[in-house]
Formats: sequence, structure tokens, C-alpha cells
Amino acid sequence: MNPKRKVKLSPPGQIAAGMDSIQSVARAIWEETHVGRGVKTLFKLNQPKGFDCPSCAWPDPDPDEVSKIAEYCENGAKAVAWENASKKIDATFFQKNSVEELFQQSDHWLEKQGRLTQPMVLKPGASHYHPISWEEAFDLMAEKLHELDHPDQAIFYTSGRTSNEAAFLYQCFVRQFGTNNLPDCSNMCHEASGKALSETLGIGKASVILDDIRHADLLLVMGQNPGTNAPRMLTAMEQLKKNGGKIISINPLPETGLIQFRNPQKPWEWLGKPTTLHDLHLQVKVSGDLPLLKAILKMLLAEDKKSGGKILDHTFIAQQTSGYEALLEHLETCDLEKLIDDSGVAETQLREAVQLLAENKNIIIAWAMGITQHRNAENTIREIVNILLVKGAIGKKGAGTLPVRGHSNVQGDRTMGIWEKMSDAFLDRLGQAFSFEAPRNHGVHAVGTVEALASGKAKVFMGMGGNFVLAAPDTQKVFEGMRQCSLTVHVSTKLNRSHLVHGETALILPCLGRTEADITAHGPQFVSTEDTAGRIRMSSGDLEPGSDLLKSEVAIICGLARKVLGTENATDWEGMAENYDLIRDKIEAVIPGFEAYNERVRVPGGFYLPNGAREGSFYTEDRKAHLTVNPLAEKPDSQTPFILMTVRSHDQFNTTVYGYNDRYRGIQNSREVVMMHREDMKERGYQSGDLVKITSVFNGEKRVLEGFQVVPYDISRGCLAVYFPEGNVLVALDNRSGESHCPASKFIEVFLEKMQA
Repeated sequence: MNPKRKVKLSPPGQIAAGMDSIQSVARAIWEETHVGRGVKTLFKLNQPKGFDCPSCAWPDPDPDEVSKIAEYCENGAKAVAWENASKKIDATFFQKNSVEELFQQSDHWLEKQGRLTQPMVLKPGASHYHPISWEEAFDLMAEKLHELDHPDQAIFYTSGRTSNEAAFLYQCFVRQFGTNNLPDCSNMCHEASGKALSETLGIGKASVILDDIRHADLLLVMGQNPGTNAPRMLTAMEQLKKNGGKIISINPLPETGLIQFRNPQKPWEWLGKPTTLHDLHLQVKVSGDLPLLKAILKMLLAEDKKSGGKILDHTFIAQQTSGYEALLEHLETCDLEKLIDDSGVAETQLREAVQLLAENKNIIIAWAMGITQHRNAENTIREIVNILLVKGAIGKKGAGTLPVRGHSNVQGDRTMGIWEKMSDAFLDRLGQAFSFEAPRNHGVHAVGTVEALASGKAKVFMGMGGNFVLAAPDTQKVFEGMRQCSLTVHVSTKLNRSHLVHGETALILPCLGRTEADITAHGPQFVSTEDTAGRIRMSSGDLEPGSDLLKSEVAIICGLARKVLGTENATDWEGMAENYDLIRDKIEAVIPGFEAYNERVRVPGGFYLPNGAREGSFYTEDRKAHLTVNPLAEKPDSQTPFILMTVRSHDQFNTTVYGYNDRYRGIQNSREVVMMHREDMKERGYQSGDLVKITSVFNGEKRVLEGFQVVPYDISRGCLAVYFPEGNVLVALDNRSGESHCPASKFIEVFLEKMQA
């Protein structure tokens, strides 16, 4: 197809945030919601007595340091405006628009139509959604679930925005129903981090808190674009720089958010010289991170030997780690020249990085999906841990691991039991607290969900938030699988593609947003969330709900659970739906670290969960941190000319697209683009704006994107980038990491073919 929107290009931005960010927020509020309502809401965003941002999971400062003006970023403000849209979708909207007509619209258009306001049903053979009462919706879901041959024919997905209370009840209901089919968005983003960190350090989370960043001597930011995906991280990086710290960025693309920064909370900084962030940028090839880390580690060991053992922390290595000798033997077999070549980074730059690592002791390494969404993700993360361990840079202030979680409370969902293979200890405590025997067979993860849907093994799909149809890899297979279901159900605030790629029967269940007051017969209720640093805090909206027919996620789960499990089920679903303190009492009984939950969560700023790695204790089997040997990945097929990665634009969050302008990259008016190095374009005879067909080949199967416009960009040679989720069409289900099954959305072997305009 020809692109519907012609791309417009301008020079990439060199300064993140500042006045441009404020103007973008103002425009989003003006377009989406009532100005007074939007501005009022922002004053409560991330405040100690306000609500947690529904966007990213970046930690808030301690309560005495929270900005009273604006403790949020551009994308957080857009997320709030998006949720508080003044436009409404009701029965009249669906009467005017058939499912087929809506399917033809863009994803951006769908979400711009406003808030969903009442439950809707699409019956077998119908062309339009129609209203349904909550009672009828729960009855219908119970009927379809009871018709299944086995509970494992149902899949219950969770997005990251679900609160602790809702997530805990959701997994409890699902397990009482009889299955562990609880995939979530972690399966598609940081699953590899949890796997690698749990093995090496005994906990699959960050080993630093927000305050550690300002005290670090050196911060490495790998495979991450904080200016777009976690913009409040820039403030912490600014503090680090002002304290004399250094920053190394490692990424196939130079990102504006790692170059220079103007703090939008400080108007006196909007003029004059901005804060320069990174001191060194290492532009790796896509998937060049593991050889780069091995090269750095090998060089560090050589420098340590020259210095007489003054660079590495040999006392820490001897007392707190295991595996050092095996690591040394492995690195001896690695060819340094080949590692450097495979990384794509010049040796002179690598030696600069090694010098910075050698000179500094308090080191933090942060990463995101640019590291995790690879076939060798776990090995790369374990190599990150190796570097920190040999420097003794874990378990002390200003040092440690920082996997930057993307979606608000995605980490809390996992803590609450949203996982297809929770431990027997957790299931024992859950069963004891709710008087039932929890199922023990492992359920399906996100990729396994697509396989189960496509094969017809799964008949019912329920999504608690999110937009699974677009978020999951191998888009065409997801579409085919969803359409084979007997029932698809989505708990949502806005219309999205998942409502239009449906089963024989489909339900849309509209819920309250984070910003809205949740008032039950027991009075106003609040929920809680967990941030990237493992802190639990309360979140309480105060806006009038967008419709009288909205229910909270908790009320939806409790209502459904009672219908499905029956009146004889002993769980007090009705009581917990009215009084969320009762839910937190149950969480306290099941999950370690939540002692006195109801009391501590009410303290401004909340509380931190126990974290052995942060505290200098490693809860592995031998109570030591593990240095590991991590083989390099197989080289890509030499016949494949390009390696493609998916990225987000600055004007989106996850699958939600706020607009068509990627301000920091200078790409406007279209998302149907492929970023390509100018020299690669020249070699192949491409001009800016040429239309191409992109074909990925994996295990003999081809996947195609057509009509994408070539855009010259400073990306590593031989590498390409397209936007997510559009690029998910090219990601084969089997193109994933071998251990955590994380989709390799950052490593797709592709061919390009020029098309006629």
C-alpha cells in the first residue's frame, strides 16, 4: 500500500525537555480534555496524597523532595490527558460504526474517539457492538467459562497499569477457577531481566533506589531511550552530573534524551546552556552489546593486572561471589579483536569506557528493552552483572543494577502473583489464605498465548487492560488466534485494536482510570502500586468518573469471580469489592514484605519491599552472587543484508500513539518509516522518501510490511529501525530468547525491496 501520510523531516533534536515539552503537554490537554479538569489533575499526579502516574514506572522522589509544581514528565501528562478525554464513546457511537468500519481506521484515530462509558457486547454474527448490563456481561462470561473442557482453555492476560489490589484478586480468581494461564506484559519486555538477575543475585528487580543515582560516580545506560520512555530519569541524571558523575550511553541510535537536557521544572534553565548528559556514546551494532561487554571485561582484567590488582574489588569477589575462576578461563579464550569488531564500536572508544570503569567505584548500569528483546538477552544481562560484581558495585549506595521497567506497576503485578509459574511456596500461602488448592501446572506466557490461540487450544481470552493484539509479536498470527476464540473480553478505558480483532462473542468492559474517584458503599477507596525501585505507594484519584456505568477493576474482578465460582465459594468477594483494606490484609498474609500493609502504605511515600541485592545479601542457593560464563550469540545469516529493531516514537506510550510526530528524531507526519544509515542508502540506491517492502524470514516463513518510507538516520551501519507496534508484524513467534521466551523485537533479520510510488 502507499503510505497515507507523507513523512516530513527536520534535524533531530539536540536538547530534551525544556519549553518544547511544556508546549506539547499544553497541546495534549487542550486537545483531549477540559482544560480546568486537566490542569487540576496534573497537580495531583505523583504527589504523596495524589495518584500514581499511569504511564511509566519511574520512582518518585522521597515526599520531602517531591516538586509541588510538576512531579511528572511530558508523556505522563499526555497519559493523564488521554485518560481524561472529554469525548465519550457510548451506544450511539457503536450504532453508527460497525466493527468492520472501525477496523479500517488507524489505531491513533480509534483511541482519539474518547472514553468508553458502558459495557458492550458483540454477539455471534453481529456487525455492531450493542449495550449489555454488567450483570448480563458477568453471566455471559460465566457461561462461556463453564462450557470449557478444562480451565486451561482460558487465558487471563494482564497489562502493567493494573493496581496491586486488582492484580492480586485477578490471579486469585484465576487460580480458584483452576488455571495458571496468567501471561502479562512482563513476558514481552523485562522477563529476561527477572530470569538473569534471579539466577545471579537472588532477586529479579533493581538493586538501586532513586537516591542512588545522584550518588553514582558512573552510570551506564544501555539499550534505553530515557528521554522518551522514562523522561523523569533525566532529572536524576542531571543531579548525577551536577555531583560530578559521568554517563556512558550505549545504543545503536544516538538519542536526544541522552545528549542534553533542560529541566522543565526549572524555568531559569530554559535559556542559556543546557546540561550535557552523556560523556561518551558507544554506538553498538544491533545485538553488539554482549561482545562489547565481554571486550570491556577483558580489558578491565588486563588493566587490573597491570595495576597490581587495584582496579577490581578482589575482596568482594572472594567473599561475596562464586564463579570467578571459570569466568577468567572463559575470557582467556575470547579474541579481543573479534569482540571489538562484533560490537561495532571503535577500540579507542572502548578504551575510554574501560578507563571510566577503572577509575570509578560506585557504578550503576541501567537498561531496558534494547537489551532484553534479543535472542541472547539473558546472557547479555548476566554479563552486565559480571562487570558490576568484579568492581564490587552491588549492595552499596550509588551502585547496582537498574532494569528500567516500562509500564506503571508492571513490576507490582508480578509481585502480586501475575505469572504463569509462581513458586510452590507462594501457591501454598495463597491456598491457605483462601481455603483452596491452587493448581501447580505452569501456565502459558505471552508468546505461548499466541501459540495456544493460533492452535485452537485456547477458547477464551480476557485482557485486564492493555492492547494485546498489537503488543504481542507476530501480529497476523495473533489476529488469526483471537478470531478462533469463543469469547474475547477486554477491560479498558479507551477503544483499541484488540476490541476489533475478536472472538465469536466479544465484550468490552469499561473501567475507572487512575485519576478518577473510586467510591464504594464503604467510602472512598485507594489502590497501591510498585515502582522500578520496589517502593509501594498509595494512589488515589479524585476526579468525577467519566460515566456512571464505569466500574473499578476490583469491582469487575469481584463481580466476575462470584458469578464464575458460585455462591458456595468461601472467598468474600463482596466484602473486598467494597473495602480494599480487606484485600491488603490478604496480600499481607500471602506475600512476604507486606507486613502492616494497610498502615505503612498510608504513610506519605509508602515503603520499600525487602531487596537482598540492594542490602548486600544474595538469596541464591549458596548465598553468593554468581559470576557466569555467557556464550556469544550465533552470527546472523550472512545472506540477510539488514538487522532491524523496533523503537517507540516520542509521541507514544507502549501501543498508545498520541500523534504522528517524533520530535526528538525529527520525523513528522508519519509512522510508516524505516530509519536507515545514509551510507547504506547510498550503497543500495535509496533516496529519502522511497517506498520499500520489508521482508523478514525466520525458519522459512516470510512476514512483510509494505509501503514504508526510507528515512536517513544516524543508526549503526547494517541496521534499521521501524516503530513499534507496526513492526511487530515482522517478529516471528519463534524469534525469541531461549530462556525467558522474550520476543526478539530488537533483532529481526530482513530484506528490503524498492516499491513503485
